[in-house]
Amino acid sequence: MTPALSEGEGTLRAVPKELLVSASDRETRVAVLEEGRVAEVQIERRKQRGTVGNVYKGRVTRVLPGMQSAFVDIGLEKDAFLYVADVGDEVDDFDALGGGGAAAFEAAPASAEGVPPAAEGEAPPKPILPSIDELLREGQELVVQVTKDQIAHKGVRVTTHITLPGRTLVYMPTIDHIGVSRRIENEDERNRLKDILTNLKKGPGGYIVRTAGEGRAADEFAADRRYLTKLWEQIRKKGERAGAPTLLHRDLDLTLRAARDVFGSDFATLWVDDDEEYQRIVEFLDQVQPALVSKVKLFRKSAPLFEEYGVDAEIENALKSKVWLKSGGYIVINQTEALVAIDVNTGKFVGKTRLEDTVVKTNLEAVQEIVRQIRLRDLGGLLVVDFIDMEEEEHRKELVTALEAEMKKDRSKNRMLPVSEFGLVEITRKRQRQSLERALTMPCPYCAGSGRTKSVSTIVLEIRREVLKRVEVGEAHSLVLRVHPEIYRALVGEERRLVEELEEQIGMPVHVQSDEHLHHERFDIVLEA
Repeated sequence: MTPALSEGEGTLRAVPKELLVSASDRETRVAVLEEGRVAEVQIERRKQRGTVGNVYKGRVTRVLPGMQSAFVDIGLEKDAFLYVADVGDEVDDFDALGGGGAAAFEAAPASAEGVPPAAEGEAPPKPILPSIDELLREGQELVVQVTKDQIAHKGVRVTTHITLPGRTLVYMPTIDHIGVSRRIENEDERNRLKDILTNLKKGPGGYIVRTAGEGRAADEFAADRRYLTKLWEQIRKKGERAGAPTLLHRDLDLTLRAARDVFGSDFATLWVDDDEEYQRIVEFLDQVQPALVSKVKLFRKSAPLFEEYGVDAEIENALKSKVWLKSGGYIVINQTEALVAIDVNTGKFVGKTRLEDTVVKTNLEAVQEIVRQIRLRDLGGLLVVDFIDMEEEEHRKELVTALEAEMKKDRSKNRMLPVSEFGLVEITRKRQRQSLERALTMPCPYCAGSGRTKSVSTIVLEIRREVLKRVEVGEAHSLVLRVHPEIYRALVGEERRLVEELEEQIGMPVHVQSDEHLHHERFDIVLEA
């Protein structure tokens, strides 16, 4: 990767953190660079734009007490899934969505900043949830917000607890609470921000200060509050007039979401390669964060922006399961529908002294790359990391400390369990949309996503069994086998004896034909009279 030149500069300079926005008529791609390395990538295609953050007026189609959930028609291809904990106390009519309370707050979806616990230093007790059929009925109309995009065969997940993010605040019109992002750790600053919110709060609803609000003045929060409460009022009025299913509010597109949620004072530059997107970003930041406008720069080089910074190569590597470490070790990442398994191996690294030192060095080196790959690939759900076994307890503690420090860089909500005696670490990470691999690929037409296909010898023996099962002696004059070219090469080569045995057993000649249009595992048996 070669760092780009700023306008008027004659020498290259390394920058600690940069945001890249590459836009075209068909897609927008955003990348975060930390110390010159790609840490995050998001891609949004015009025809496949995500729904997270969108607000809909929907109609309940099914209530399932046995699952404590309901399905809601919001106008998408599949009905949305609504769990009982994501249902507010009052949803009978749209005007009633001004209440909430502790139970509602506990169920509220976490923003990118994470929703802080109700009491300082400890999580609130989980409320006793009512039955879903006490809260909802089929045919009922209600306003919901998407918290998780459609993943695989599952529809989107929704909540009745709306959260509207601004630059410095998250407004929660249905929840009476004020809080501060847990990423703001200075206690004096947290208290200052809470005082500002207490004085600022008017009417129903609650607010959370986002990480970007650290150090901001009261008037900036007041401006954000006015914008968000006005936006909610527009959504509310539209919901009163509209029938279900209807889209009431669409969240910002990827370009402006990145400018709002990712870009901040800790970034040196925001590079954008499209004139129109450059203008949109500048106008947007001029309204919400004028101090950042000077950091937005139009990329004018002839080489593509993502190629110049090595992002395209990183995306290509992120689609591979094996990732090499500098020492010669490597990690293997395998995604399943339920979890992600990450395995650490010493590989070519043999160390210089004792085995324990080699293992510790490999594990610690793997920590940084594992977290980077988790963020880069946007892996979510349950992640199980299989580190190499370490005998000494102090080394396990050192590993956990290093992993915790790296995971703090992750903007997504996550939780980590201690390393087990077998070297396993479990991590849960909030999943809102498809991973990078799922977004850019489709299941293999040969292996249907398993990553494996039947071997040539397996297929050859299947052909033998099928011929003997289906063909009787004297039934025809000859038999034609149409097979994939790779199987053809085997049957006329090293497996030729199998064909000769078949001819003897069925009493007729067997002709093998190559057909490139056939699936690797498929074959046709044709009898000729």
